[in-house]
Amino acid sequence: MSAALVPTSTSRRQFLALLGISAAAVSCGTATATGGSGRQVTTLKYQGWVGQVTLPELAADLGLLGNLTLDWVGNTISGPQDIQSAATGQIHFGGAFNGAVVKLAASKAPIKAVLSYYGVDESAYSGYYVLEDSPIRSARDLIDKKVGMNTLGAHSQALLDIYLKRNGLSKADAAKVEALVVPPVNTEQALRQKQIEVGVLGGVLRDKALATGGIRPLFSDFDLLGRFSAGTYVMTERFIKENPDTVRTFTTGVAKAIEWSRTTPREQVIARMTEIIKKRGRNEDTSTLQYWRSYGVAETGGRIEDKEFQLWIDWLTERGELKAGRLKAADLYTNAFNGYGKG
Repeated sequence: MSAALVPTSTSRRQFLALLGISAAAVSCGTATATGGSGRQVTTLKYQGWVGQVTLPELAADLGLLGNLTLDWVGNTISGPQDIQSAATGQIHFGGAFNGAVVKLAASKAPIKAVLSYYGVDESAYSGYYVLEDSPIRSARDLIDKKVGMNTLGAHSQALLDIYLKRNGLSKADAAKVEALVVPPVNTEQALRQKQIEVGVLGGVLRDKALATGGIRPLFSDFDLLGRFSAGTYVMTERFIKENPDTVRTFTTGVAKAIEWSRTTPREQVIARMTEIIKKRGRNEDTSTLQYWRSYGVAETGGRIEDKEFQLWIDWLTERGELKAGRLKAADLYTNAFNGYGKG
């Protein structure tokens, strides 16, 4: 079976504009902000990722979410889609690359980031891979080539932009590098079948592909930026205001799960994740979990810092996607509900 490609002529600007469209629909959501009669919500709707254990899922299994329960409504492969769903009330929390959070906030969506949930380090990074015998050796070699990634307008495309710029490509030449949406589970196959020339691979899917052999890295986000937290979970400001205890329990519990994953032997973390996937009964392959190494969150307990948003505010401003001075990094997030390490 051929790998599933999603060719698109949608430009980066058009895609990011969709975030603004969804923000206008914030009032049309279906997930209620409170449980009625002044009670706070204790069942949180969310989206998962096929074959992966998200931090909230890990926290729930470890018993770190107190009286909260998670209600899985389906899977996604797109961070921007996930936070749009949170902004419009279809789910209670969503996670995405911080640049997508910035863009959605700039569209006046009333959201706020509460916790970092993934990042980049020596073990957790996204690499841009080509076949071993590929003639692609430099940024300029990418002109008129296809780069497969999980979604447009998010982490992978932003890092591609940075790589191209740092290596001297003009905006006109950079625009000739074609980004395509390829579901992460199909990226390796699409690359090997030469449907794309470059595939973005991270985490267990990256390590599995490397173990098979026949591919080599062109660059990685760790090469470009070193260690950093790259994405955050967001909730609507209304939900936070009306459910402060729920937000505190959720955020602190997930923060504890981050630290549990850091301090627990890797084999035990993998075994726990494998059990979680098997218990949920979605007919998912657990073999790739053996390659898990880290969630990559840079700060203790997933606490957020200005720099994690300022980088992408500057990127979007330079691209003309955001007016200079439109947003302040400190206004996009709060650590007030993260009780990890307090008391």
